[in-house]
Amino acid sequence: MSEPAINADEAFVGTVEPEGADRLDEARLTEWMEANVAGFKGPLHLTKFKGGQSNPTYKIDAPSGSYVLRRKPFGPLLPSAHAVDREHKVQAGLSKAGFPVAPQYGLCTDDSVVGSWFYVMGMIDGRTIWNGAMPDDAPEYRRATYMAMIDTLAQLHQIDVASVGLSDFGKPGNYFGRQVDRWTKQYKLSETELMPEMEQLIEWLPATLPEQTRTSVVHGDYRIDNMIWARPETHGDRPEVLAVLDWELSTLGDPLGDFSYVCMAWVTDNGGRSGVQDLDRKALGIPELDEVVERYCQVTGRDSVPDMNWYFAYNFFRLAGIMQGIKKRVIDGTASSAHAKAMSERVQPLVDRAFEFAKLAGM
Repeated sequence: MSEPAINADEAFVGTVEPEGADRLDEARLTEWMEANVAGFKGPLHLTKFKGGQSNPTYKIDAPSGSYVLRRKPFGPLLPSAHAVDREHKVQAGLSKAGFPVAPQYGLCTDDSVVGSWFYVMGMIDGRTIWNGAMPDDAPEYRRATYMAMIDTLAQLHQIDVASVGLSDFGKPGNYFGRQVDRWTKQYKLSETELMPEMEQLIEWLPATLPEQTRTSVVHGDYRIDNMIWARPETHGDRPEVLAVLDWELSTLGDPLGDFSYVCMAWVTDNGGRSGVQDLDRKALGIPELDEVVERYCQVTGRDSVPDMNWYFAYNFFRLAGIMQGIKKRVIDGTASSAHAKAMSERVQPLVDRAFEFAKLAGM
């Protein structure tokens, strides 16, 4: 899938002063932090992170340190979307198992504080890898980074959900059936025009669901730029995941949902983002897809993974559903990011890719 290259650092890195509807009541927030966040000391200053389309995310600077606040968007929302309470719960649970997540400080379900539900977590100082080509790194370091990304995902999928209090975090079976149903409904709720290929996918996907053989916590949006990495200058030549971010789509489900999603990088052009399809992977030290499959199977005790074409069709379909939601919010004027409009134009190309893989899977 070819997309215009973007300078991800310019587009997503850093914070801006919140404007208009993005401003929050700092006095009310300070009171809440004093009452709910151990060790917090005001006054605080809020800025908004540039990246991220879905749940607006802020940096809180205070004498006691830096924190991150994620809130639901204001305005009418699709059912089950933007569940910041679930994000808080899963990260709090996983931290008990020693999985790399940001420390969780508190959840607020009182709309009167900042106008919507939110939670506060620790600010992890590290590096975000927006560009999967990792242009400033050495080949050995790139390879080790990709393997660390797969090992961390395998670690997530090996966690016993009962032992971390997440048995009720989702229904254990029929993950892909539920996901196809969910994204079909979300797509229909935000539909702005009739797309014949999307209609065919909506019919074909539920009729061809793969068998689910394992259940784990599934992140739902696991990719190289949804993680905070240790900085090479402080950690030397050993890549380390300090925290996995953006748990908005997490639930209990089939771990192959996450694994096939991270593998999408190998069937997506780079364009300055996480895709590696059109890169000279050998020269860059980026492992091939079969090496990634082998590594994941080795760590999780699998013999193999099923044919990936169905999973790729499903993942592109799901991304099209997500982008359609953003497109509708752009039209309604409630999208939270300057990049939302450009993203909303990606719906048709994503549907086209889903259709290609569905054909390869026997549609």
